[in-house]
Amino acid sequence: MTATPRTRRRDTPPPRTGDSEAEVLRGFLDYLRASIAAKVEGAPGPEARAAGVPSGTNLLGLLHHLTSVERTTFLGDRVTDWPSTFHAAPEDGVAEVVARYREAVTEANAVLDACTDLGAPLPRAQPNKPAPSVRWALTHLIEETGRHAGHADILRELIDGSTGR
Repeated sequence: MTATPRTRRRDTPPPRTGDSEAEVLRGFLDYLRASIAAKVEGAPGPEARAAGVPSGTNLLGLLHHLTSVERTTFLGDRVTDWPSTFHAAPEDGVAEVVARYREAVTEANAVLDACTDLGAPLPRAQPNKPAPSVRWALTHLIEETGRHAGHADILRELIDGSTGR
């Protein structure tokens, strides 16, 4: 039996940010966003789509879901079927899903750049629904992205032995 070669990337330490609450929150969110995008990027296509655990979780689905979370939270998009966000379209490859995620992050950051008060409601396009504060939205995205980045770490290691952030 031949051992699978392992790709060990050097772990990237947590970010050094400015001292303000906004700089710390945004710094950690961007760190986690970059971590999960890097974990999915370059993964072999069929394996990135394949379920790594009995629940059906897979790398492409995780990033597709996080794209929806970014767009819903910061850009006001509506999602009516959250379970479906865990499945990328059959024609979507790794590069397309990663590019869409990065585009959503860029658009979300443009919204955040205009938010100077963390206690203010987040600008949203969803009518008849109260907007959370910018602080809450940033904290929620840190939790959500961090959770799924951990899932992605395990799935990528199962696929090709790649570890590290």
